[in-house]
Amino acid sequence: MELGCARGDDAIWLAQRGWMVTGVDISETALEAARVAASAAGVAGHVQFERHELGESFPEGTFDLVTALFLQSPMPFGRTQVLRRAAQAVGAGGLLLLVTHGSRAPWSWSAPDTVYPSAADELAALALAPAQWREVFVGSLSRTAFGPSGEQASVLDTIVAIERCDPLYSGVESR
Repeated sequence: MELGCARGDDAIWLAQRGWMVTGVDISETALEAARVAASAAGVAGHVQFERHELGESFPEGTFDLVTALFLQSPMPFGRTQVLRRAAQAVGAGGLLLLVTHGSRAPWSWSAPDTVYPSAADELAALALAPAQWREVFVGSLSRTAFGPSGEQASVLDTIVAIERCDPLYSGVESR
């Protein structure tokens, strides 16, 4: 499952590699574009797109992989609660992958004083039972970003990749 899938690029990429994918977004316009793109890529049978306002509704079931890639917004939407619900949707042996902006590019619309949480802070905010999860990677990586006019800058991506190691997990979190 991909949360905040927008036009479906990552969901389609996963589907092209054999995954059955549920892409989720708040925008029906973006989801329609994702459906068209999935059809054009020949993977419409491997990906479904659902509209959810994640603070209010969430896809049913558990998943082998749940991703939230740059699921950030200047508008408040209960992101921490959404990510906790995302963790609950990870099945036994599954992976939760969170990637967020860890710094600001000079051309960004973000306020210069925006505070970006560390990967450790992101993980701690989830308040997960440590015995049920294994850290695969929790940290930041630097990459070169490209701006709208060809500018380049080094930016940080904050990454939390954790695996549910509780083999008996049934979709209900225990603490």
